[in-house]
Amino acid sequence: MFRYLRQLWQSEELRRRILVTLWLLFIYRIVAHIAVPGADTFALTQFLDSRGGAGAVGVFAALTGGALDNFSVVMLGLSPYINASIIIQLCTVIFPKLEAISKEGATGQQQLNRYTRYLTLPLAFVQSYGFLILLGQGGVRLVDLSFPGVLGPMLFVTTGSIFLMWLGELITEKGIGNGISLIIFTGIVSGIPAVVSSMFIAGEGKMAAFYLFSIVSLAMLVAVVLFTDAHRLIPITYANQGAGRGVQASLPIRLNQAGMIPIIFAISLITLPAIIAQFLSTAERFRPVVNFINIYINPQNPSVVYMALYFLLVMGFTYFYVSVTFKPDDIAETIQKRGGFIPGVRPGKPTAELLAKVSNRMNLWGGLFLAVVAIVPLLFTRYSALGSQDLIISGSGLIIVVGVVMELIRQINAQLLAHDYEKLV
Repeated sequence: MFRYLRQLWQSEELRRRILVTLWLLFIYRIVAHIAVPGADTFALTQFLDSRGGAGAVGVFAALTGGALDNFSVVMLGLSPYINASIIIQLCTVIFPKLEAISKEGATGQQQLNRYTRYLTLPLAFVQSYGFLILLGQGGVRLVDLSFPGVLGPMLFVTTGSIFLMWLGELITEKGIGNGISLIIFTGIVSGIPAVVSSMFIAGEGKMAAFYLFSIVSLAMLVAVVLFTDAHRLIPITYANQGAGRGVQASLPIRLNQAGMIPIIFAISLITLPAIIAQFLSTAERFRPVVNFINIYINPQNPSVVYMALYFLLVMGFTYFYVSVTFKPDDIAETIQKRGGFIPGVRPGKPTAELLAKVSNRMNLWGGLFLAVVAIVPLLFTRYSALGSQDLIISGSGLIIVVGVVMELIRQINAQLLAHDYEKLV
């Protein structure tokens, strides 16, 4: 361990990148404590305490690392940028022009990234208004929601989201690792000390369940690490121009091809009824609908119906997202153009059918694992004394943390390898 850290420090380029990354993440944490000018933070604290830190707002706040608790200018986090990225990625399948751009390599990816930034701005502006209205439904006056007074808070929140997007891209360029992922990772991890301290200070009657959840979380952590790296290798033989046998290679198909996207989609849909119920809570004619949602589809008190819907949504979005991003026909065509084939399988359509079959089987087990990890924390909130605010980390947060750490380790090892190679040269 100490030898590894010494190697990191001896590489001047890597040391500089790590220090830049830490400095920029420190700036993010400072900004997360800057409140929207004119906001009543005391009223917000009362509002969140009255809901136990849960509900649709609590689910969203889990990824912002206390930014919502402070009514920070970055309380939206990177959700507008993430939504814009997903929309652009889905549009590359729907619109042929965007699909052609996506196939242009690095240049095409830069163009799509530019479109993502352009789309983030209006999404952030619209989401800022919706979120401010949602917080105002709690019966407390956090900010002036009348027009044009609401435009000021909206501009501050929108600017905060754009600033985080710029900060993430700056980390990617000047630091180490994926900046967007690191900011989300920092937001999740920064909330853990507050949860642990609150449990030890005022967690009477909950400690047994808290210890059990901690043990289960460690077990899930090990499982997620193994799950993230799991893949199946499809052997491929490329024809050799000279004498002898062909060149042997392999195509890895990951067990978790969709990453965190299915859980993000599922959370967005499963919390939508609760958000609608908050808007309709003041209308008497919608009282039966609001009561039904509060009983059966409430993130604050997850029922069996809620957990079953969540489970099925994660499974469904796993298949949907992979069907959009994984193209067996294109992969089979690329293999054939390069003079390759899967041993025992004819090139072309039979190869594509085999890849699709393997992908579907991997999606089944990958989707099941994602859904189980997402559901386990909900089981604790329903069948134990723990509330959602008492959980160290959610299932989705666990997958994000593991994915970010493993990717960061890969990039650091690649930088160390490049540093050692330069010394030899």
